[in-house]
Amino acid sequence: MLPTRYYPNTRLRRLRGNAGWRDLVAENTLTPRDLILPLFLRADDDAAEIASLPGVMRHKISDLPKIIDAVASAQIKAVMLFPKTPDGLKTDDGAEALNENNLVGQAIKKIKSHNKDILVITDVALDPYTRHGHDGLIKNGAVVNDETVDVLTAQALLLARLGADAVAPSDMMDGRIGAIRKKLEAEKFHNTIIISYAAKYASCFYGPFRDAVGSGQLLQGDKKTYQMNPANSDEALQEVALDIAEGADVVMVKPALPFLDIIQRVKREFLMPTFAYQVSGEYAMLMAAADKKWLDGERAMVESLLAIKRAGADAIVCYGALQVAENIKKLGL
Repeated sequence: MLPTRYYPNTRLRRLRGNAGWRDLVAENTLTPRDLILPLFLRADDDAAEIASLPGVMRHKISDLPKIIDAVASAQIKAVMLFPKTPDGLKTDDGAEALNENNLVGQAIKKIKSHNKDILVITDVALDPYTRHGHDGLIKNGAVVNDETVDVLTAQALLLARLGADAVAPSDMMDGRIGAIRKKLEAEKFHNTIIISYAAKYASCFYGPFRDAVGSGQLLQGDKKTYQMNPANSDEALQEVALDIAEGADVVMVKPALPFLDIIQRVKREFLMPTFAYQVSGEYAMLMAAADKKWLDGERAMVESLLAIKRAGADAIVCYGALQVAENIKKLGL
């Protein structure tokens, strides 16, 4: 319960009077160590530009050492990998996800041989590999759960074998965390982290990401039968509770800004490491407004990330992580 305080004995502006006091009493801080940088991967002959994600590029495998040097220099500790699989390698069953020499497999090896200290987080889902753009297998017009979990489990095991520090199932199939944890334990990958997209909503804010991995134009229908209804909050706690019980080490909420209440509820209820994903649509909106000079882009990006931290996120996946790390210094945060 808050103590009873009255003006003028209490003047809250006293502690806002200069930068020193503001810093000393700041309740939350944002540092580069709070950020995870997503990296999009491409084949050598594919396009680097992503029109709907200004300032974000797809990277060739040979370019990764330079990017990782920049990440390390910025004191960012982790990257998350997403491939733009060539269309000719996409199939209905997403078989390329199980190819150890696919783009993600090549990237893990390249990064770890260059800098073993940068944490490599790998997506576990089939949408970058399927012709229909869904995160799972389709039978009789529906995304099937258990058959998809079998493939995702094999994908997660392969990624662990290749050297990923963490696997991050983003598919929202029921039971996949338990199946993946059981397989990793059986194969002696006791220390592979599982970062579960535990509360991932069927959001309209994913459009630029789907452009980046080449699934947007392919997607048949929507993902509402497996991603969560944006109207629901209690259901998110059920999803998180199940994933923790099944063996998740970290839980993730996605998107971030439209779901700050979910981040706060998850952190308070479970006291688990809780990550948030500032998704492509959130990033693109801020960048578009900054381009039009409607917002101070640097400050707006930092303020939005501070809001996510304030809600309870321990770390944030952010497309602008490298720029934000620079801006934190520039803005004196």
